Amino acid sequence: MTKPKVLISDKMDPNAAAIFRERGCEVDEITGLTPDELKEIIGKYDGLAIRSSTKVTKDILDACTNLKVIGRAGIGVDNVDIPAASAKGVVVMNTPFGNSITTAEHAIALMFALARQLPEANAQTQAGLWPKNGFMGVEVTGKTLGLIGAGNIGSIVASRALGLKMKVVAFDPFLTAERAVEMGVEKADLDTLLAKADFITLHTPLTDQTRNILSKENLAKTKKGVRIINCARGELVDEAAMRDALVSGQVAGGAFDVFSEEPATTNPLFGLPNVVCTPHLGASTTEAQENVALQVAEQMSDYLI
Repeated sequence: MTKPKVLISDKMDPNAAAIFRERGCEVDEITGLTPDELKEIIGKYDGLAIRSSTKVTKDILDACTNLKVIGRAGIGVDNVDIPAASAKGVVVMNTPFGNSITTAEHAIALMFALARQLPEANAQTQAGLWPKNGFMGVEVTGKTLGLIGAGNIGSIVASRALGLKMKVVAFDPFLTAERAVEMGVEKADLDTLLAKADFITLHTPLTDQTRNILSKENLAKTKKGVRIINCARGELVDEAAMRDALVSGQVAGGAFDVFSEEPATTNPLFGLPNVVCTPHLGASTTEAQENVALQVAEQMSDYLI
């Protein structure tokens, strides 16, 4: 029996390749391919393991003569043309649990950075300015956290926030009343959340319903002085409207790990003193990268063998 062949086209924990081989697959690790280079070689592979760099377009899929499965080591599959994959009979897998804790922790870290203006305070202190009177933060204790999306990551953020003695209000159409009680959160509609929350954090997939969920209209409904954190998808936020809200003071501060276009070399949110930005680091811990790599290798091997 011929062994299935798998291509790992993005940098991944080396244990992933080891698992594929242990499970009876042949593996090639070739990263940094251009679309044309990927298109040229993809025909000889049964499986394609990716992270976020490889874009699996219809053009690439049209060149797939043997491909049976694409595995994304991570949560989102935005970089795969799902309809084109389905039309070719290619199964698309992801690892929705492997980096949930890491992403939730990053959201909490950004919330604290925002509440206490840590990045700017650090920069000025290291520049020798000693700006002791220049920064006045806010406590998170007793504040209300508005959770947009209460799934895997959102529920972890909620538990951490409750541990910090925050109140949590959650908007999620799929959140049942029973689950809300179990989580210890108040289930609410979006308008109620916007009106109540001192901090808002987003943890929802990007869909037609959630795109620009923080629109100009919805930002106007927020409590004045709210602080907003986004570690989910950049397109959930109308970035131009968010900039206006940050400048006007309707939104006191924003922390963003994701942007509508990535890599983000320019963005309407850049350059504002009340904004903290990180380069999509939500899943960037040693533990998470090992977890998602191992999970995707196991899932793909189980499917191919």
